[in-house]
Order: sequence, then structure tokens, then C-alpha cells
Amino acid sequence: MSPTHANNNKPVSGPEDRHLKPSPQAEPPPTWQLRQANGRDVLTLTGDWIAQSGRIPEFTPDTIAAAHTLTLDVAGVTRWDSGLIEFLWDAKRAAASAGIPIDTSPLPASAQKLLGLLPDSATGRVAPPRRRFRPLTWLGGETIGLLTELGILTTLLGAAATGGTRALAGRARMRGVDLLANIGDAGPSALVIVSTVNFLVGAILAFVGAVQLRKFAADIYVADLVGLALVREMAAVMTAIIMAGRTGGAYAARIATMQGNEEIDALQVIGIPVADYIVLPSILALVFTMPFLYLYGCLVGMFGGFVVALAMLSVTGPGYLNETLNAVAFSQFIFGFVKSIAFAILIGVTSCRIGLKAGRSAADVGTAATNAVVTGIVGVIALDAIFAVLANVVGL
Repeated sequence: MSPTHANNNKPVSGPEDRHLKPSPQAEPPPTWQLRQANGRDVLTLTGDWIAQSGRIPEFTPDTIAAAHTLTLDVAGVTRWDSGLIEFLWDAKRAAASAGIPIDTSPLPASAQKLLGLLPDSATGRVAPPRRRFRPLTWLGGETIGLLTELGILTTLLGAAATGGTRALAGRARMRGVDLLANIGDAGPSALVIVSTVNFLVGAILAFVGAVQLRKFAADIYVADLVGLALVREMAAVMTAIIMAGRTGGAYAARIATMQGNEEIDALQVIGIPVADYIVLPSILALVFTMPFLYLYGCLVGMFGGFVVALAMLSVTGPGYLNETLNAVAFSQFIFGFVKSIAFAILIGVTSCRIGLKAGRSAADVGTAATNAVVTGIVGVIALDAIFAVLANVVGL
């Protein structure tokens, strides 16, 4: 029976078997035929069965329709790769569909293993399951994920607190140079943007207050408005938002880059605690610098309100300063001071956690930085709302 030739192949390279005869220089074309030998149907293959040659013939299932058993003869095959396996798989599937047993024992062991990995019949495309909206399932999954993340954040914060306690006792595992570098990045390097934002916030508060209070001849109370708003809320919140966008995003991007470069894995392999080496210096830097940036922001914001008040209202400089000192109690500074420390811990822990759970690609670095900024800003505002409720309960 003459073979049917058709170029239906996939250019996939595969293993060669040394039990087959070495290839001659002419590279004989692959051929196949079905013949009778000793009362058996024998599928005889000869030539080079190399997929990249583009000469792999097509197997026609009709040729084995009258066969009872099918035996393979590959003694004439000189070289082979996945092109031979593809052809034999077509024959195997055709024999399985016709209910004809096929004897693959004459094949080399490597070819038998490759052919055994393929199913007897081609599997059809399985339709993806329909996703149904299950609100309780979704809510349960989100709740479990949130609780898990809170547990990880608590563990990370506890490890950082333990490391900070050891540092106070003189048994710190972190490097002092890392702490100083983080303090420099989070403190002095942020003075320009903190000054600009808080000065403009103070000026805006004074301008808005001046427009309204001037109608009631209460110009001097602009000092009360600006002072209380800055000390109690705006200076701490605006400074925290600046640090979340500037420093928190930088922390997450830096740790995510270390994750991609496998530096975190290297630290864990040699036994260096990540919480002491990376997380603790970052959190301590924010805890040290945020209260001072808050006080500096209060001063700059009051100066912005002072400038606007002198320019728009009929108030004197000493009178404005005296009204500010009388309006802002020392307890308000303590309240803002505590808030700034809480904001610093929140930004440091969340930014480091987002960096530690980031992926290992370059795109994941940008994603981690974005998530850290968004999480930090939203967290600062939410935490400020909690402080406002607590202050109302306490009576501040």
C-alpha cells in the first residue's frame, strides 16, 4: 500500500535515539506503508522523521479500517524527533477510534515514553465554568483575606517593636548606617515639600476665614481658625499624606526591587531577620522625623496664615501672635504629636508589607509603589477620623 504524503507538521524539535541507524548523508525522506507480514498488519516507517524538514507525511485513518491488529516497524527510521511522535499519535488515535489494538513495543524506549504521555483521543476544549455571583462567598473570602493581612501586619509590627526594644537596650540587629540614611531621606530631604504644602494650607485657611469673618468685624479670630486647624488636624494630616506619597512609596519600591533581585531571599537564607534589617530602620526613621515635621509644619502653616492676615485684614502682627497663643492650648500640640507618631507607624508598616508581598517583575515594583501610596493616604485619613472620634469622647 502506497503512503500518503502531506506536509502537516509542527516544527518542534525532540530527542534522537541512538538505537536507530545513523543517518546517511542524503537524508532520505520519511515514508510509511501498511503491509501484511506473518498474518499481521505492520505499519512500516523508513527515512528521516524530522519535523523541521517539512516533509512529514500525513497519516490517513482509512488505511487501517480493515486491520485487526497493528504492529509498528521502525527499523528503517534513521533519524527522528517530535515529527515521528506526532505521526504515531495520529496512528494511535485512529487505531483507538477503530477499536484496533496497536503494538508499540518495537519503538525505542524514549519514543514509547513520549507517546505514552499523549492521550488515546484528542481532548476537546473544555468550556470555562460560569462564574456566579455569590455575595456571601465573596464577602467571606474578602473578610478572611482582610483578617489574614491584619494578622501579618500585626506580626510585622510586633517584630519591629521587639527589634526597637532590643535597640534601646543596646542589642540592635540593624545597622546604624541604614537608620541614619532612612532618617536623612525621611526628614531633611522632605523639608522643602512640607514647607510648601503647609505654608499654602495655612494661607488658604486664613484667606477663607478672612472672607467670612470680615463680614462680622471678627478679623482677629482668623488667628484662632488657622492655629487650631493646623495644630489639631491639617499639619499632621498633610504632613502624613506627603510622607505616604514620598517616603512610603519609596519604601515599597525599594523593598519590591530587593524582592525581584532575590536580595530578600538571600537575607533569609543566611539567617538575617528581614524585620530587623529592613523594616525596623524604615519605621524608626518615620517615627523619629514625623513629630518634628509636624511641629515644623505647624510653624510654617501659621506663618502662611500670618502673611495673609496682615495683607488682607486690619490686624497687627503682635495682636495676631497673641491671639494664636491664647487660642491654641498645649494639649492640642500633644494630641497632634501623638497623631503624627501613629501616622508614621501606619505608613512604615503598610509600605514595608506591600513591598515584601510584591512580585518579582519590574511591573510589580511600580504596582507596589502605587499601592503603598494609595493605602497610606487612605489609611491616614481613616486613622485621623478615628482620632477625631476619640478626641470627642475624651473631650479634647
